[in-house]
Amino acid sequence: MAETRRNIAPVDPVWDRITKEAREAVRDEPLMGGLIHACVLHHKTLEKALSYRIAAKLSSNEMSMVILREIADQAYEEAPELVDAARADLVAVYERDPACHRLLQPILYFKGYQAMQAYRVGHWLWTRGQWDLAYFFQMRISEIFGIDIHPAARIGKGIMIDHAHSIVIGETAVVGDNVSMLHSVTLGGTGKEEEDRHPKIEDGVLIGAGAKVLGNIRIGHCSRIAAGSVVLADVPPCKTVAGIPAKIVGEAGCDQPSVNMDQLFSSSQ
Repeated sequence: MAETRRNIAPVDPVWDRITKEAREAVRDEPLMGGLIHACVLHHKTLEKALSYRIAAKLSSNEMSMVILREIADQAYEEAPELVDAARADLVAVYERDPACHRLLQPILYFKGYQAMQAYRVGHWLWTRGQWDLAYFFQMRISEIFGIDIHPAARIGKGIMIDHAHSIVIGETAVVGDNVSMLHSVTLGGTGKEEEDRHPKIEDGVLIGAGAKVLGNIRIGHCSRIAAGSVVLADVPPCKTVAGIPAKIVGEAGCDQPSVNMDQLFSSSQ
């Protein structure tokens, strides 16, 4: 009986749902069958599918898909927290992006999700001291997805990057859990200083499109940064800031702005 239990595959409702959606997609659009089988249905777990997707996207004449896939497989095997983060990111995209109707979509089509998972492998390499490989990941992520995240940056889980164009996150930046940001966001420095020089974004923050958060400043949890703002000073928790330079214009308006994705000012603000 014990031997039988060991041979039973663990229940994974998330992966089961993804494969169900994949089979339905092939049924509805047979021309997508090759891609969907290669990216999803040929794999037994989410992490195997992600290692394939990352390798397929980042491979080039300079680094083969086989080598990149081996790196990603090793990362997922040795650091299961990467798989936990990938799942949290997937749920975040599904719940917060109104254009996402299936868990399958981010894996196949959403470059924000794909870039985040590739960054996570690059960060794993960085923490192991494999800096040149990590820099290679950063370069290819920037070239392929238009997202430039230094592999030393520390980013939590449950991250949603909507549209995911022209994102820049610097070397000493720290991003907490359950953060949402839109396109053209910069978490950058203010000059040529070499020490701790990038923003610290706490949990639950919503960063609007085109916002620039510059310097070693702290953005308090569950705050909102309006689109196009330039933030140069600390932001208290649960506030909304807007403008150039950004100033507090009101409360955040809800308990979880990064989940609600509400970017409008209420009349009370």
